[in-house]
Amino acid sequence: MQNRLLTLVETPFVRADVPQFQVGDTVIIHQKLLDGQKERIQTFEGDVIARSGRGVQETITVRRLVQSEGIERIFPIHSPRIARIEVKKAGKVRRAKLYYIRDRVGKATKIKGDVKRQVALDTAAKTLAIESAKAAAAAAKVETEANPTGESKRAAKRKAKAEATKK
Repeated sequence: MQNRLLTLVETPFVRADVPQFQVGDTVIIHQKLLDGQKERIQTFEGDVIARSGRGVQETITVRRLVQSEGIERIFPIHSPRIARIEVKKAGKVRRAKLYYIRDRVGKATKIKGDVKRQVALDTAAKTLAIESAKAAAAAAKVETEANPTGESKRAAKRKAKAEATKK
């Protein structure tokens, strides 16, 4: 049982945009990294082999092969450094932890696909794409209404500056 006070303190930090996924799924983790002054996003794609903890302290272990060498990373799900998590493929496994995959090579590391959950994932991704396209179209419409001449923001600023210097 978890302490009620801890739960009360942690709830504002729990992310609501974490998708539903299980051990065995293939996920893409978009992680924010600092390169000097700039911030960029790097992806890490692999199979979820473990999920542990709860609340803010929940973590997942993701494994992938790079040049036939297994690489595992542990990601805190609710970290602000995680930009987003995408579920690419639903897997069907019979274990809670897939540590046995570490000892396997080649086709033995394959995870069966869960067709029913994959259909649900595909429809959710499709609706998300449609919603984002509608939002982009609405933003473009607002932009064209604000700027009916179709000139860029930079050109509009230059024009305004030139008019201000004439006066």
